[in-house]
Amino acid sequence: MTATTLVRRLGADDAPAYRALSLRAYAEHPDAFTATVSERAAQPMSFWLARASEAPDAPECVFGAFADGVLVGSAGLEFETRPKTCHKALLFGMYVAPEARGLGLGVDLVQAVLAAARSREWVRVVRLTVTEGNAAAENLYARCGFKRFGVEPMAMRDVETGQFFGKVHMACEL
Repeated sequence: MTATTLVRRLGADDAPAYRALSLRAYAEHPDAFTATVSERAAQPMSFWLARASEAPDAPECVFGAFADGVLVGSAGLEFETRPKTCHKALLFGMYVAPEARGLGLGVDLVQAVLAAARSREWVRVVRLTVTEGNAAAENLYARCGFKRFGVEPMAMRDVETGQFFGKVHMACEL
C-alpha cells in the first residue's frame, strides 16, 4: 500500500506535532543537529509557534511532510534580515522519519524550501550545513542543486563523548 503524501507550510496548529517530530530527530540523530535534544526540549511553545508562523514576512518558515495525514518530516528556512546579507537564506532542521524514507519526501521538502526562498525576489542563495560523513544527506542536497563549497573542521562537539564533527557547507544559487 502506498502512503498519501503532502508537503505544505506549517502553521500554528502544527506546532505541537512539529515540536514532537523535531525532538525525535534530535534524539535519533544527535550528530546531525547543532542543538541538543535537551536544549530544544527546554524551548517554550512560543519558539515552535514562531517557527511555524504563516506570516508572509516571517523571518523563518517551516515545511512539513505528511504521510497519510501524519507529520513525518520537516525542513525550515531562515531569511537573513541585515541589509548586506538579506540575499541569503539558510535551510535548517531537515528530517524525515525512518518509516517515511523512500517516499521522495526529502526532495519534496527541499524543493518547497527553495520555492519559498524564490518567492522573495531579493533572495539569491540558500545555504545549509551537513555533518561531515552524512553522504545520504549530502547526495540529496546535491540532487536538488546544492554545491559543496567548504568544510568547517571541528564545527561541533558531541557533549557526551567529546568527539568533534566537521560541517560541510553547501549552497544553491537561485
